Amino acid sequence: MSRVEPRNVKNSVRRMWSDDVLPSLSTLVSIPALSPVFDPEWEKTGHLDAAVEHVRGWLAERELPGAQIDVVRLPGRSPVLLLDVPATEGAQDKGTVLMYGHLDKQPPVGGWSDGLGPWTPVVRDGRLYGRGSADDGYAGYAATTALTAVREAGGAHARVVVVLETGEESGSPDLPAYLDHLSERLGRVSLVVCLDSGGNDYERLWLTTSLRGMAQVHVTVRLLETAQHSGMASGIVASSFRVLRTLLDRLEDSETGAIKLAECNVEIPANRIEETRASVEAAPGSLIGSVPWHGTTRPVVDDEVELSLNNSWRPTLSIVGASGMPDPAEAGNVLRTSTTLALSFRLPPTADSQAALEAITKTLTTDVPYDATVELSGMESADGWNAPELSPWLAEALDRASEDVFGKPWGTIGLGGSIPFMGLLGEKYPEAQFVVTGALGPDSNAHVPDEWLHLDHAQRVTEAIATVLDAHARR
Repeated sequence: MSRVEPRNVKNSVRRMWSDDVLPSLSTLVSIPALSPVFDPEWEKTGHLDAAVEHVRGWLAERELPGAQIDVVRLPGRSPVLLLDVPATEGAQDKGTVLMYGHLDKQPPVGGWSDGLGPWTPVVRDGRLYGRGSADDGYAGYAATTALTAVREAGGAHARVVVVLETGEESGSPDLPAYLDHLSERLGRVSLVVCLDSGGNDYERLWLTTSLRGMAQVHVTVRLLETAQHSGMASGIVASSFRVLRTLLDRLEDSETGAIKLAECNVEIPANRIEETRASVEAAPGSLIGSVPWHGTTRPVVDDEVELSLNNSWRPTLSIVGASGMPDPAEAGNVLRTSTTLALSFRLPPTADSQAALEAITKTLTTDVPYDATVELSGMESADGWNAPELSPWLAEALDRASEDVFGKPWGTIGLGGSIPFMGLLGEKYPEAQFVVTGALGPDSNAHVPDEWLHLDHAQRVTEAIATVLDAHARR
C-alpha cells in the first residue's frame, strides 16, 4: 500500500486553512478565554465555555465519517473538548492517536502595538495577531485539518482522538482526573501528537525532545503588625525585603543564576547535549536574536549551546510577581509590615518536581533570620518530560515530511517551558511514540504583547502531521 501523495495533502491543507480555519480561528482569538488561574470566576464569565462551543461547532461542520464530538465535564473542573474519529479501513489495530491542544489563554497584558490587541484578530504580512493565535488556539484546527487532508488524499489513519483542554495555562491541574476518567475510552494510545510547541526558526520541522518541569510558590516575609516610620524603626526592625533577599540567596547564586539545591539539578543526558549542539548549528543566532534586548544588555553567556542547555536542562528561578511594595511615586519613608514575592522555578525534565518543591519549602522556612514569619501559598509543582527514543517508522516519517514539506532536515529542541500533559501521558503510556511540535517560533510572543501565528509555517506543520498520521497507520 503506497503512502499518501504529498501534493494532494498540501492542496487539501492549503484550501482548508484559507477557507475554513483562518476565519474560525480569528473568531476564537476574539474570545477572552482566560485560563482559570487568571479568571477564577470562569464559570460565570463563560468565556471558556464560549471558546469550547465555538470550536465544537466548527468540528461538527467538518462532518468526519463516524466522528463523535463531546464536551466532557467533571464537577468543579474546566471542560475538555473531545473529537473521536474512527480508523480508516485496515488501520483499526494500530491503537489510538492522541492529539493535544488547549483553548485557554494567558492574560492580555498591556503594550500591544498600534492597531493590534489581544482580542482583535489581525492578519498582517502572513501573520495572525492576537492572544491564543499561536498558543494554542490553532492546534485543534491543525490537528483536524491534518486528519481531514489524509482522508481526502486517500491516505490512512488509525483511530484519532483530539483532546482540547481549557486549563493548560494554569498548569493543567484537571488533566490527571480527565485522563483517569477517559482512560477506558482512549484505550491503547500508540502515538501522541502535541501541537503546543515550536522551534528555533520557521524553516524546518522542529521536534521537542524534552520539556522542563516547574515549581512555584508565593513567599511572604512578615516582621511587623503595623507599618512603622522608617527613620524610627530601621536598625531596630529588619527590612522584610532584606530577609527575603537572604532567603533567596539560599536558593540561587545571584551572580550566575545557578540554583543551589541538589533536588533541582540533574545530570544532562549525553544525547541531549549532542542534539543541542546540532540544533544550534542548524539555526545559529536564533536564541540570542529572539530576545528583544534593551540597550547594551548581553545574554547570560555568549555560547548558544550553553544558553540552550540553560533554557532546557538547567533549573532557573524567576521572580514573576510581588506585592506589599507601593509604586515609587507613592512610597513614603515607611518600614513595611511584609513583602511577598512569587517565585517561579523551571526544573530539568527528569527532576522530581515534588521533591524540589519540598526542598524549596524547607529552605525558605528553616532558620529564618530574626525569627521572622514566613508564609507560603500558591504552591504547585509539575514534572517535566524527556522523550523516548524514536521508533524507526517515526524517524523515517519525519525524514519524509521534512523533505517533502520543508526541504530541510528536521531539528530537535529542548523546550524551556512546561506542558504538564506530556509528563502525564509519558507516565501513563510508556510504550507510545511522541511527536511534540508546533508553529511557535522564537519571536511568536507567546504570553506577551503582539502574539502572532506564522500562517505559512502552521500550514506546513499541518502537512507534516498528516504524513506522520499516514505513516503510523501503515507501520
